[in-house]
Amino acid sequence: MNMPTEQPQGVAENDIESNWDQIVDSFDNMDLKPELLRGIYAYGFERPSTIQQRAIVPVVKGHDVIVQAPSGTGKTALFSISILQQLDMNIKGTQALILAPTHELAHQIKKVVVALGDYMNIDCYRCVSGTNVREDMAKLQEGVRVVVGTPGRVCDMINRRALKTEHIKIFCIDEADEMLSRGFKDQMYEVLQLLPQDTQAVLLSATMPTDVLEVTKKFMREPVRILVKRDELTLEGIKQFYTSVEKEAWKLDTLCDLYETITITQAVVFCNTRRKVDWLTEQMNGREFTVSAMHGDMDQKQREVLMKEFRSGSSRVLITTDLLSRGIDVQQVSLVINYDLPINRENYVHRIGRRIGRKGVAINFVTKEDINMLRDIEQFYNIQIDEMPLNVA
Repeated sequence: MNMPTEQPQGVAENDIESNWDQIVDSFDNMDLKPELLRGIYAYGFERPSTIQQRAIVPVVKGHDVIVQAPSGTGKTALFSISILQQLDMNIKGTQALILAPTHELAHQIKKVVVALGDYMNIDCYRCVSGTNVREDMAKLQEGVRVVVGTPGRVCDMINRRALKTEHIKIFCIDEADEMLSRGFKDQMYEVLQLLPQDTQAVLLSATMPTDVLEVTKKFMREPVRILVKRDELTLEGIKQFYTSVEKEAWKLDTLCDLYETITITQAVVFCNTRRKVDWLTEQMNGREFTVSAMHGDMDQKQREVLMKEFRSGSSRVLITTDLLSRGIDVQQVSLVINYDLPINRENYVHRIGRRIGRKGVAINFVTKEDINMLRDIEQFYNIQIDEMPLNVA
């Protein structure tokens, strides 16, 4: 990949400026392959989200693209659709490489790619640390069209010549703000150096710190820049309610009262601390309610087992911290409960905004102390959260 040094013009300190204004508001008008369209509709999408309406077309046209939009806006499906559209089914080798900061997110992305490509007979492989190196090598040497992984293992696989780069035509960095500022920077540079000169680069991020923009100048050519501001976001399709809880201690009873209603599908319950997650899980289990818990103190293996159980539906209520808010998108989840309102309001959309194109309900438990925070969230996202009706089911 070449490394031009031109400075993109008109880039603000922390927000990029859009330089692409075309909007296509239906998947049918995007010139997508019929079997990809089938996959999109089968997945449950009805129409493209704000960001998808703007960004799918320039990516499909082959431009380098920087997308800045908050989490939960449909970014994963945006690049998955764009990649699937560009695959050449006559070539067996790797044509698309997607990098993400965490195992969970890589798993999530793989699931979306596979689901959307359901009618295309595509192969997608997750390549992350902590798994068997030999298995990875064997699988990659067979040739997989889409590889999604974390930087360290992907780098290793390219250096071992297991992951061949000559057919890679699109390279995608998800959660770029984390990828280019956390400990990944050197590995990212290494991967970039190993890709073909003319590889198309797509970068997605919720925030655009200056150092991230600096890095993009090194490997992107006149990128199309698309910014979706928070106030253009809608949490459409998601009914949001609050329920007043006299005091913190009563939240548990409120959750137990709701239990029968919530297990009709699957629900995620968010707490603000790991300790609270453990406490609530213990209390619920003590009252004979079946719930699972997940947080950052657990090791990767434990978390994967839990997510597997939850995805398969054998566990119906998952209690977790914000650790999961970026990496969770379980098809059956149609209810999110904020046992605690998020400490930082950006996490509100991380938690409940993962249901783009589908219907869902969010219920916020609100004590007297939380009223200001609730109003703040309403103002921030320009939404109205009503009191929960009795027949919420």
